[in-house]
Amino acid sequence: MALERARIRTRLILPPRRKRRLAVIIRKARATWHDTAALWREFRSPVLLFLLVTVGGGFIYGELYYLTYGEYYALDVRPYIMLQLMIMESPSEVPPEWYLILFWYLLPPMGVFILGLGAADFLRLFFNRNERRDAWGEAVALSFRNHIIVFGAGHVGLRVIRELVEMGFDVVVIDNSPDPGVDEELDRLNVPLIVGDGRVTSTLEKAQLRAAQAFVACTGNDHVNLEVIMKARDLHPDVRIVLRTWDTQFANQIERFMNVQSILSSSDLSAPAFAGAAVGIDITQTLRVNGMEYSMVRLKVEPGSFMDGQTVGKLQTDNDMDIVLYGRGDEVDVQPPREMVVHAGDTLVIFARHERILSVIARNRREGR
Repeated sequence: MALERARIRTRLILPPRRKRRLAVIIRKARATWHDTAALWREFRSPVLLFLLVTVGGGFIYGELYYLTYGEYYALDVRPYIMLQLMIMESPSEVPPEWYLILFWYLLPPMGVFILGLGAADFLRLFFNRNERRDAWGEAVALSFRNHIIVFGAGHVGLRVIRELVEMGFDVVVIDNSPDPGVDEELDRLNVPLIVGDGRVTSTLEKAQLRAAQAFVACTGNDHVNLEVIMKARDLHPDVRIVLRTWDTQFANQIERFMNVQSILSSSDLSAPAFAGAAVGIDITQTLRVNGMEYSMVRLKVEPGSFMDGQTVGKLQTDNDMDIVLYGRGDEVDVQPPREMVVHAGDTLVIFARHERILSVIARNRREGR
């Protein structure tokens, strides 16, 4: 019952899919706005000069031409005339008046000057944001709230990202040198990538750390992971931090002094799986709750085992464990009833304290022989 209550408390609640679609649309609109604003700040000088020359210069040219020849150019045509003059394409015969001919000689070098400042780059990048992949990722990240930041998009990081996306969470990734193909994979997952050093404050701010609900440091370098969580904790004292490490020597100290909610060691995670595989048993990682270690294991009941012929309820009571899944042939029952009888050849998934799990495994194999 305690385990059942724990499952209820920790059950993941995801928003309805329809609302998520609407949220994605709104987020993309906000990202486009942020990206366009950043693009405008970068190229506003040449764009403003371009508008001044084409619109303002066109208006003046049209008024002078009307006063001279009595022929009126519509307001929407005048900027196009200026564009023609910029690219040295004659819109009409060259006028003899000096104040009109000035436009013919000044506009071409003015056009070259404006293009050199970057007006053409603004238009190209505005319609082709893939050329500004880094800036676009930053713009998308600015639209996120209550998301999860994953630092490191290596082999482990990508698997973490896929799992989080599959569960329905918004994810922002930080990596200073992503491997080839990573950006395409993140694009497929609709996950923005911030290219930069996570130990730098500006990089964490681009990933909206202060608005994030969790930060996962999972590069293969323990020292880098430790540095980045120190910076993350300093910027956001309340963010949930999960740390990947190879060396567990200082895990307890880091967990206590840095207020890290979870420290996962690659060796600790893989050791139970390797040990279980060696004896033909699937065993999960060990979980530590209030100083106690718990594990989950899948095993097959051996003929003559102490479990053979016993009910689920008696096995749970006598051995201080919880049978969370029962399987026989094609039949699978999650949380089987207490009166169900277990037979040799059945598959059980058991959750209990780690030392109790090891005792159950040993007795099942020994008595089975």
